[in-house]
Amino acid sequence: MTPLLLAPLGLAALAALIVPLLIHLRRRTEEVPVDFAALRWLNALPRPRSKLCWNELVLLALRLLLIALLSLLLARPAVLGWHDEGAVVLVAPGVDPVAARATAEPDADLRWIAPSFPSLDTPGPAPSPLSSLIRQFDAELAPNARLTILVPPLLNGVDAEPLRLTRRVTWRIVDGVERMDDPAATEGPALAVRYAAGSDGPVRYFRAAARAWRDPPRFEAGTLSELPPRDHVLIWLVPGRVPQEVVEWVAAGGTALLGNNAQVAMPPTTAALWRNEAGDVLVEGGALSAGRLLRFQRALVPAAMPELLDADFAERLRDVITPSPPPPSRVTSAAFAPTAGIAPFPLPPRELSAWLGVLIALVFLAERLLATSRRRFGA
Repeated sequence: MTPLLLAPLGLAALAALIVPLLIHLRRRTEEVPVDFAALRWLNALPRPRSKLCWNELVLLALRLLLIALLSLLLARPAVLGWHDEGAVVLVAPGVDPVAARATAEPDADLRWIAPSFPSLDTPGPAPSPLSSLIRQFDAELAPNARLTILVPPLLNGVDAEPLRLTRRVTWRIVDGVERMDDPAATEGPALAVRYAAGSDGPVRYFRAAARAWRDPPRFEAGTLSELPPRDHVLIWLVPGRVPQEVVEWVAAGGTALLGNNAQVAMPPTTAALWRNEAGDVLVEGGALSAGRLLRFQRALVPAAMPELLDADFAERLRDVITPSPPPPSRVTSAAFAPTAGIAPFPLPPRELSAWLGVLIALVFLAERLLATSRRRFGA
């Protein structure tokens, strides 16, 4: 262990040690002289030198010690290399706490794999990014500490990177775990189609797609220019210049898919989002502030775009108008066992401020008891 000061300039407060020294040296006794008439005929004798009694010296020492400890507290003392190297067990959400305690060593420290790594005595946490939390705990753990990770047969919340740690861990799959619910299936988006009067031919393709996503479908269409809620996808099939309110609706977080004859300035991030087998672009688009602006590149008739009649049109349309799904986060635990190979991270020093604060409180209490004691005042 190596002691060090994180803020050594705090020792400048030691200059305050001169204050109690001056106070004690200049302090006068509490004796009050009383004149007697007969004493004036006596010869004056040399006055005895005043001495500090033992409790005054102890009080002075306590006050000097208190100032020195406060200065040391400002300097933030710490110790490098003092870390707990006991056995630690991380428990993934979904593992039965009773089974975890039965599997772990009696003196092991059991913690959930969750933010702040709470004790296993707390209720089971919600699913969290499992991989990043395990890497964080491994990086903050003492190099020689033994780490055991208890996981259910299936893991949720993992990322695509293999789990590489700074140490060899005991990766144990626990049977008899709490049942993990399957992720909820993603519902198809709600569509709101706006078309020009007498031009409702393409509407049936979007109605059929919405019906393929969900029954009953989340779909509405009309010739009104009223904009839908922002959780709907706007299909704008009105030819000509796109109204400014539609552009602002998209910029505020909406998603709009325009017909090929809609006139609008596309975002600088526009790219091809859907190509046919020949490589021709069918839909292009990009991010516009907080939303997404897309546009068909062909007329919505089977002669110009045969893909409207394909069996997978609904699926391809959903892939275009919905954001890319997150990468798979579920994996079998046996296939996700961690490996060692990462260089250990330098551990931060452990501050001693809490212990020093307790010592300061005890010294202050002793100083107050001695300062107010009746023994300081002789009868």
